[in-house]
Amino acid sequence: MPAVDSVLIVGAGVAGCAAAILLAEAGVRVELIDQNPEVANRGSGITLQGNALRVFRQLGVWETLLEQGFAFNTVGFRAPDPQGTLMVEVPDARTGGPDLPATLGMPRPALASVLVDRAREVGVEVRLGRKYAGHDDNSSNVTAVFDDGSRSDYDLIIGADGVHSRVRAELGIDADITPIGMGIWRMFLPRPESIARTDLVYGGASYIAGYCPTSEDSLYAYLVQEASPTDAGLSHDAGVERFRELSEAYHGPWDDLRPFITTDRYLNYAVFESHVVDGPWNKGRVVIIGDAAHSCPPTLAQGAAQALEDAAVLAEILIAADVLTDATLGSFVDRRLPRVSAVVAASVQLCDWLIARTPDADVPGLMGRISHLVGEPA
Repeated sequence: MPAVDSVLIVGAGVAGCAAAILLAEAGVRVELIDQNPEVANRGSGITLQGNALRVFRQLGVWETLLEQGFAFNTVGFRAPDPQGTLMVEVPDARTGGPDLPATLGMPRPALASVLVDRAREVGVEVRLGRKYAGHDDNSSNVTAVFDDGSRSDYDLIIGADGVHSRVRAELGIDADITPIGMGIWRMFLPRPESIARTDLVYGGASYIAGYCPTSEDSLYAYLVQEASPTDAGLSHDAGVERFRELSEAYHGPWDDLRPFITTDRYLNYAVFESHVVDGPWNKGRVVIIGDAAHSCPPTLAQGAAQALEDAAVLAEILIAADVLTDATLGSFVDRRLPRVSAVVAASVQLCDWLIARTPDADVPGLMGRISHLVGEPA
């Protein structure tokens, strides 16, 4: 029997949905809430490495995601020259195992829809537009308080509510969220035939220029710059113009993309941040996972993968335990903290090298070490 009979999960992102699905499949009564009335109408694209795909297979959604996304097994590195010269194409690490692709690109809204639909399919009570406001904990259960004043009892609350987590704040757990000094433009564009994998350009007018196919007919392109309050404050149309101007420094397939950079397409801007809660991720019957516990810049495309691994490991521990104790949740953190700390540190290190334009940075070595690490099941 699982250690819990009833669980509230706050946040219907990848970590929250994954934990909900796995616990519900084990017979736990799960309520999944999110303060947003819709979770499938925001975001551009997402790059998912093999260790994320391994968890999706466990969730029973892998085949659906493969149909809707775009899988590939190599990565290209191009020069920031007038031709966009392809310097090398290398096999990408299959961190989910040899029977899964190295990488899957997807539109974020499509991924969100698949996960929420799967949660409902396995019996999760999904309540969107519902906001967690706090909780009262005692030895036998935990009472959640919602923004409408209603209250409900559970055996456990899981806070999967993102970097600026309300659940974490209610627990009084400090998170030193550190700006990295980089900002990223992301834009959803049609996929030309010339692009069938991710190509990366390090250097030139931006720190990184890249793109990732997300379906047979779509991709998202991105440019990483020095973080700028000016860029963050631009209107949509001015942002599109800024993105187009920055893209003019890059060529090769970028020349095929540039005509599609128009104001009728989705564009967003975000700054890179990182943090790791280096200590208990729980107090009593409340625990945090995913971005609430740790976050990293997307330089190694491991943010969603590490959140998914959190969910899988926590569910495994809860299902195997007979009773819920501090030791039960402590064993979860003991398994996850070294791994996520290494991934966050490596992601930040790559940013630091790019900002400093370190000439002898061992980027392949760093990527290889992390691929080896995450290639082992969590």
